[in-house]
Amino acid sequence: MHSRRRFLQQSTLAASGLVLGSNLQAQLRRDAVDPDFVVKNGRIRQSIMGWTFKDHYKPLELAKHCKDIGIVAMEGIPREVYADVKEMGLEISLVSSHGFAKGPCNPEFQAETIAKLEEAIDVAKAVGCGSVITFTGMQFDGLDKETGAKNCIETWKKVLPKADKEGVTLVLEHLNSRDDTHPMKGHPGYFGDDVDFCAEMINEIGSDQFKLLFDIYHVSVMNGDIIRRIRQYKDIIGHYHTAGNPGRAELDNTQEINYPPILEEIIKTGYKGFVAQEFIPEWDDPLEALRHAAQLCDV
Repeated sequence: MHSRRRFLQQSTLAASGLVLGSNLQAQLRRDAVDPDFVVKNGRIRQSIMGWTFKDHYKPLELAKHCKDIGIVAMEGIPREVYADVKEMGLEISLVSSHGFAKGPCNPEFQAETIAKLEEAIDVAKAVGCGSVITFTGMQFDGLDKETGAKNCIETWKKVLPKADKEGVTLVLEHLNSRDDTHPMKGHPGYFGDDVDFCAEMINEIGSDQFKLLFDIYHVSVMNGDIIRRIRQYKDIIGHYHTAGNPGRAELDNTQEINYPPILEEIIKTGYKGFVAQEFIPEWDDPLEALRHAAQLCDV
């Protein structure tokens, strides 16, 4: 009887401790955000992927917040607002193209991929953006790795002369296929779900106009060993994305990626491009979450 009572008391205390610990973490998280923070160091050229905040702000509202915080660019926003965003003094850091589902690993979508990439290159050139995103597309029945890689490489090579002429770089994004909880947190069936495999295709192409989009969140989910992979692939990395893991939420102390040393490593490699915040905000105040991410990444 005494043992059972002691067990119940200990269980109650343990549960209380978990609640207090959780509340304390949340409080520490909030206290860590300077409500007046503005990017000061600027060694990382911070951008934002607009789709992640679409449930909270219209693109130009978000652009104003970015300006106030010191974030210098935007991507993942409608092309119709590019001119307005540029007029506000922000850059366009990346132009979208054919999407991740219909990609060149599937012969059915190769012509469409070429057309949309070439169109995106023209848009990027017109707005002074140096990068256009591309993807491998999704696997399909009967596709083997060698054939899929061959299909991708042959397709991208057809676009590269135009990219080279216009001074635009295609950046291939590696995506995780592990998370199936949300349509934008993971992409089961994505062909290019191994960052090392994506790097192999990029190296085989061997063009300065074709590089890797190193999404830190996706690499964490699928491969890990982030800092050593940044060192390994520094010469072929053309763009970065951020998000917390697990959950693709804020870069806070509820997730496992320690961003400051990763960003320090990015700086050490001599990288001069953009690092775009691509987390899906879960905090009560999404603007506070964005300010926190900008503060954390201003190393």
